[in-house]
Amino acid sequence: MSKNNLTAERRKNLVNDILRINAILIVALVTFSIALLRTLQLSGIFPWKVLGLFLVGSALTLILATRHFPSHSFGPANQVTLARAALVALLFGLIGEPLVPWLVVIVASFVLVLDGVDGWLARRFGVASDFGARFDMETDAVLLVALVALAWQYQKAGSWIILAALMRYCFVASSYFFLWLSRPLPPKRRRQTAYVIQAVALIVCISPVVGQPLSGAIALLGLAVLSLSFAIDVAHLTQDPSDLVKHSRT
Repeated sequence: MSKNNLTAERRKNLVNDILRINAILIVALVTFSIALLRTLQLSGIFPWKVLGLFLVGSALTLILATRHFPSHSFGPANQVTLARAALVALLFGLIGEPLVPWLVVIVASFVLVLDGVDGWLARRFGVASDFGARFDMETDAVLLVALVALAWQYQKAGSWIILAALMRYCFVASSYFFLWLSRPLPPKRRRQTAYVIQAVALIVCISPVVGQPLSGAIALLGLAVLSLSFAIDVAHLTQDPSDLVKHSRT
């Protein structure tokens, strides 16, 4: 069999694997969303919001995986990350719905726990990849956006909390204008720690047992930690930005 045929066969198997996982998650997500709709008296469009958001995310995942993921199988770690993405879609669906803080706390906490599981699976089975790391990171970033929106909706923090959701995306956007920001950064556990602190702070804020001004102070503390982490990375990249300019001209 030729190399092209092998590549086509590998891509076909990968697509089938992802579609199978998506089908299972869609059934579970829709069933759970309808149950929540009836139990918590959410709006009639709630299941449709959740399903639509997940379909958009899963379509992007499928496109990027077929282009950048080298294996014929999606793997257990990426499957867990995709399940996390499904739960994040559920959280997004709760934006604009009647307040259900305990549900947000439970779902978001479970997403955080699974964040440790997918990384462990990748290391345990030796299936770590650049795609998997990026997939996990993007899921983390979108989770923060959902939590920020819910914290603001629940009036647990001021509009300044939006900075926590925009910080990473502003950093990425800035790298297109300042090339030195696109240089690779050395792996640091600090980044993951800062993300977890910010996420936990938002979950605590949304909890019904924490009100203002304490919730605002906790959210601000999480934002300060996240901001410091980004500032350290930017400081590291600014040590010699001329290097990248020189390389870009050669």
